[in-house]
Amino acid sequence: MTVLRFLLILIVLAALAGGAWVWEQWNFQAPGPSPAYKVVMVEPGEHVAVIAQHLAEAGVIANAALFRIGVRLRQAPLKAGEYGFPARASMADVMGILASGKSIQHKLTAAEGLTSRMIVDLVKADPVLVGKAGAVPEEGTLLPETYLFTRGTTRAEILARMARAHGDLLARLWPARAAGLPFKDRREAVILASIVEKETAIPAERRHVAAVFLNRLRLGMKLQSDPTIIYDITQGYPLGRGIRASELVRATPHNTYAIAGLPPTPICNPGRDSLDAVLHPAASNDLYFVANGTGGHVFSATEAEQNRNVAQWRRIEKLQHQLAPLPVPSLRQ
Repeated sequence: MTVLRFLLILIVLAALAGGAWVWEQWNFQAPGPSPAYKVVMVEPGEHVAVIAQHLAEAGVIANAALFRIGVRLRQAPLKAGEYGFPARASMADVMGILASGKSIQHKLTAAEGLTSRMIVDLVKADPVLVGKAGAVPEEGTLLPETYLFTRGTTRAEILARMARAHGDLLARLWPARAAGLPFKDRREAVILASIVEKETAIPAERRHVAAVFLNRLRLGMKLQSDPTIIYDITQGYPLGRGIRASELVRATPHNTYAIAGLPPTPICNPGRDSLDAVLHPAASNDLYFVANGTGGHVFSATEAEQNRNVAQWRRIEKLQHQLAPLPVPSLRQ
């Protein structure tokens, strides 16, 4: 009788355990309560119980205790980070996301042609990055592109990544550069690339523009690049007006109408295309270019051709001015 009773107890306990296991499995796999995508931050060092409570408070899971037990039963190592959970994510899904360590990726885009000060201002304004940016890096030492990062990344880290990316790109491009380029070192290539970057926004033109400036350098001609004048006036921001005759001849540090050769520093942070363009320029004898009225440029090898192209550009400018819509008068009295 005692043995039978013991067996019955074992059977009941086994049934209860089996039922509990099935119940736990079903609830752990069942759709969660959240009707929408939710974001939860898991701080470094937080225990499973604390994480489960945060998830429950955010409405991602319905039962913090069950989630905690399920994670411990499955021995899943949850990792710190910022995580996004889809609507109706089950506890199993939530555990898998936390165990993957794949935090939400944020992004910051530094456009080609921005100065180092402009890029630092972008980094400072980003609401996800933390910490101080530090001193403004030297002009032309950052690589403009889109950078992905997770919450908690510091502003100094992002700027350091931009500097490393710039250095790594130059380390690949410089050894493979075309022969006979008039550069003493990589820095001179970056200086010219910054001028090319500001002269044209059309990628297909950059190698041709680079060829013009390189031809001028070889012949000892002044580069005569308008953006170099603007840089000394506005530190790279749009001038908002035409360049004055007095500014053309003013001997400011970067004014390539007044100084021979390259300016002392870059005038912006050039992108990959412009850096590649000055190290692999187009094959051309052209020495001049001027706007063509459609956003691009027309190139020429002689001063006579350039004068004709400039005259054509002046006619286009005049026509554009005549066709410009009149300003709408204000209704305010």
